[in-house]
Amino acid sequence: MKVILLEDVKSVGKKDEVVEVNNGYARNVLFRKNLAIEATNKALNDLKLRKANDDKLAAEALADAKVLAKEIEEKQLVLKMKVGEGGRTFGSISTKEIAAEAKKQLGYDLDKKKMHCEPIKNLGFHDVAIKVHPQVTATLRVKVEEK
Repeated sequence: MKVILLEDVKSVGKKDEVVEVNNGYARNVLFRKNLAIEATNKALNDLKLRKANDDKLAAEALADAKVLAKEIEEKQLVLKMKVGEGGRTFGSISTKEIAAEAKKQLGYDLDKKKMHCEPIKNLGFHDVAIKVHPQVTATLRVKVEEK
């Protein structure tokens, strides 16, 4: 019997796959636990439409991420840091502080966990890589000045 899986089923298949299983297994396990539905013409058509809609939403999310990445790369973030004698800095600037300043200065709500950089320990310009989408990475220019 052909069924459409509603969830991942170990050793059978992944969600939204059409698989062939034994009639007894389908009726006694998959249907009773709402893990699958029978692969009728209507169900297959619904699956096709749902996949098309998911693809469209994914394409829109990718386009939005590309626009956001372009906006982020055009802007610059300015952070101030305490500096002692001889230009020696006190402490460092972490991704948490960069995310907070980006929200305050630029209005972007960026996730600190998606930023990739070493802690900033000196003055000047630094590039911070931000993963805004699994396929899109933006580079934020951070300028560190003396307080």
